[in-house]
Amino acid sequence: MEKQKKPSRQQVYTLLVQIGRKDGDGLPEGATGAALMCFASGVDEAEAVRETVAILKQADTAPLDVTGYGTLAEREAEGHEIGDEERALMQRALEENAVIVAQMTPFFEDAGQA
Repeated sequence: MEKQKKPSRQQVYTLLVQIGRKDGDGLPEGATGAALMCFASGVDEAEAVRETVAILKQADTAPLDVTGYGTLAEREAEGHEIGDEERALMQRALEENAVIVAQMTPFFEDAGQA
């Protein structure tokens, strides 16, 4: 008797993670931190956040804050425009049960601020 594979309960969540500076973090010189747009799989958003923070800590970064933007379906329901490249990265995160950093935006202190 062949065992049928249960359908996966995994979904992909879009997360925006703010990171601070840490030795060996790979951020550009002069950056004060960065924002990372991540796609992470999980059975719920809390699991996706935990996995993302754990992976980023292993990568010698210092996660400070995580904002969740929901699943693909939730984002579409809110009217977000999601391009083919973003959809492909989400599908890859699901297939590989992975955390994918899709974009990194470093922060620099504004010299004009007091």
